[in-house]
Amino acid sequence: MKSGHFPPPKRNGLIVHGTILLVLIIITIVGFINLSNADVGPAFLISLLISLIAFIPIPFFAYRMYSLSRADYFIDRDSLSIRWGLRVEDIPLNDIEWIRPVDDLTTPLTFPSLSLPGGLLGTRRHPDLSTVEFLASDAKKLLLVATAKRIFVISPENPAALTQTFARATELGSLAPVEAKSVYPSFVFTQAWGNNLVRYLWLVTLLLNIGLFIWASFIIPSTSQVLLGQRPEPSPSSQLIILPVVSLLLAVAGWIAGLYFYRWERERVLAFIVWGSGTLTSLLFLLAVLQIQTL
Repeated sequence: MKSGHFPPPKRNGLIVHGTILLVLIIITIVGFINLSNADVGPAFLISLLISLIAFIPIPFFAYRMYSLSRADYFIDRDSLSIRWGLRVEDIPLNDIEWIRPVDDLTTPLTFPSLSLPGGLLGTRRHPDLSTVEFLASDAKKLLLVATAKRIFVISPENPAALTQTFARATELGSLAPVEAKSVYPSFVFTQAWGNNLVRYLWLVTLLLNIGLFIWASFIIPSTSQVLLGQRPEPSPSSQLIILPVVSLLLAVAGWIAGLYFYRWERERVLAFIVWGSGTLTSLLFLLAVLQIQTL
């Protein structure tokens, strides 16, 4: 029997998540530009809040977009594998009790919170099925995969083909025993946090950025103008907020990139380089603020 891939529909989800990301990035950039031109006061605070509120969900939607682009369902005579970003579920075919369309349910499924096209993710309780985990992208193509421990909801592009392939694989039987495997995104974080050097780099970077914000918050209200870089003319002190904000953005981006590399043993040195560079960058930003001349 030939094994096969049955990826979920991705086009609509990528468009939706890409549009949301683009809007959030534009709002963040416009907010930072307004920060550089605003004096300390209500307009300054509003621009700062808008920029931060728009930036906070960017990593969330970026990860969802990445997960959808890499999502796949793979079935052969031994197992059904579900790949969704850092979430991995390998289910031995012998552990699967049945696969059915959601239309067979007498009580409809309730979707997880923050469900969007391309991102039906999370767990819900169902009165007939107990715990249900969604790893799907399209509400119109949902299949239920039942195991003894949990029910999974998936959405292959061709649900009928996956169901038929499962039926044939079950009839033929398994060629070799496969161990069940469950990997969650939080596993990478927990594994990295257990390393003393990683924990030190993360905490130092966090403290440096907190110190950067605190020092900038002391300077901005106490002076009206500062000398930035090699510019001969002084600038409004409100522009100082750009430095801690940029430092924080770089630190968050580096933290996420490091987690991506840390997943593989052979590429973990890249994770340490990224996190170490983030700590050094935050330190340089702090030193730059400490050396700024006030007027």
